[in-house]
Amino acid sequence: MSAPRGRAVVCVVYVTVLFMVGMDTTIVNLALPAIAREFRVEPAATGAVDVAYLVSVAVCIPLSGWLSDRFGAKRVFLVALTAFTAASVLCGIAGSLHVLIASRVLQGVSGGLLTPVGLTLLYLAYPPEERIRLAKAIVLPGALAPTVGPVVGGFLVEHLSWRWGFMVNVPVGVLALVIGAIALGGQAERRTRRFDVPGFLLITPGAGLVMFALNAGATGGWGPLPIGLGVLGVALVAAFVRVERRAEEPLVDLGVFGDAAFRAAGTAMVFLVAGFMAAGYAFSLLYQQGLGASPSEAGIAMFPKAVGLMCASQVAGKLQDRFGAGRVVTFCMLGAAATIAATDLITAGTPLAAVGVLHLVMGFCVGQSSIQLQITAFATIGKAATAAASTVYNAQRLMASALGVSLAAGVLAAGQSAGGLVPYHAAMLVAAGCAVVAAAFAYRLTKVGPPAATAADAVPAKQS
Repeated sequence: MSAPRGRAVVCVVYVTVLFMVGMDTTIVNLALPAIAREFRVEPAATGAVDVAYLVSVAVCIPLSGWLSDRFGAKRVFLVALTAFTAASVLCGIAGSLHVLIASRVLQGVSGGLLTPVGLTLLYLAYPPEERIRLAKAIVLPGALAPTVGPVVGGFLVEHLSWRWGFMVNVPVGVLALVIGAIALGGQAERRTRRFDVPGFLLITPGAGLVMFALNAGATGGWGPLPIGLGVLGVALVAAFVRVERRAEEPLVDLGVFGDAAFRAAGTAMVFLVAGFMAAGYAFSLLYQQGLGASPSEAGIAMFPKAVGLMCASQVAGKLQDRFGAGRVVTFCMLGAAATIAATDLITAGTPLAAVGVLHLVMGFCVGQSSIQLQITAFATIGKAATAAASTVYNAQRLMASALGVSLAAGVLAAGQSAGGLVPYHAAMLVAAGCAVVAAAFAYRLTKVGPPAATAADAVPAKQS
């Protein structure tokens, strides 16, 4: 198979899987009330369906780099895709809540490997000069899945069954698996290194506890239990970082943080994602509960975000060539902050079209920033360190997503005593603040000079 065709196959398979995983999350959230009714349990009990998935994802992402190095990224990706598809079937035929939760654990384990390992395959297949074009393709599933998911999920749950929310993954997963098994080449180099047992024993409970605490705090309030578990999780993660820096063959090579561009872009991405997720969560509640809009009106108002993200992907290369990634992201994140603040000023009488325009601009700014940051983060990462960089980048993004929702939920809960729209406005302003912080870190990218070596030659991380 020719190199361009092989790269296209990697991109198609990854985009398909990314869209499937993103859709699954939004559909399942809509299906929880129906699941509670069928299994005759309290609605709160179905929260374990989400928690089991998120914790499993958090635990397995750190393993993705070692598994890719040890067994090859293609093999790990296809096994994870098989497991995710099989787990979707098990979820769809589950006869009890306990079986459903166990199946979601398997989904989380495989889902925690799919995104970082798939990203590793992508960045090994595409040279640096083609990654702007690549970013145009992979930004779309991330934009469309959260928008299309609620529409598809609502239809399936209302007219068919919540079980179809899981079964819809099966044909997509099988198609991606067949294409991948036939056409994916062996793009990733295999490296033999020992399994880091101390690191694994620290990061597994550490990441799991952090994700559990963030989810519990967002859904049930920040009581002593989530705070205590969160502090313990952070302490274990901190111990993990210390152990990994001294390990000869670490589970996750944190040497990638020695690359100035990766460090600055990754930090900016954390605040970007946290602010974007917090804004989406807070606005949905503000618009419906605070201003009395219907769910369909909220969906229409927020849909232009996807259009903005799509538009951003078409001009990313030109903007980067003309202004540089650091300046583009700084300007766009300040624009996102201003747009979030403007969205916070809408009233019940604000025309739906005006609200949609604000989300269009917000989507463009966030989409442009996401593309530029991901490309910049990997620009000087060598092939041998790609798996480690992908693991770290995706782990940061996962934690940032949970942190953003938890942050907004915490502000809303804390402001309940104020009454009225005050809590919603406070949460939106916090989201805007995250965007400003992201702009500050992105500005550091303007100080990072051009790399002395190409991405194929640079190896900033520690080598085994």
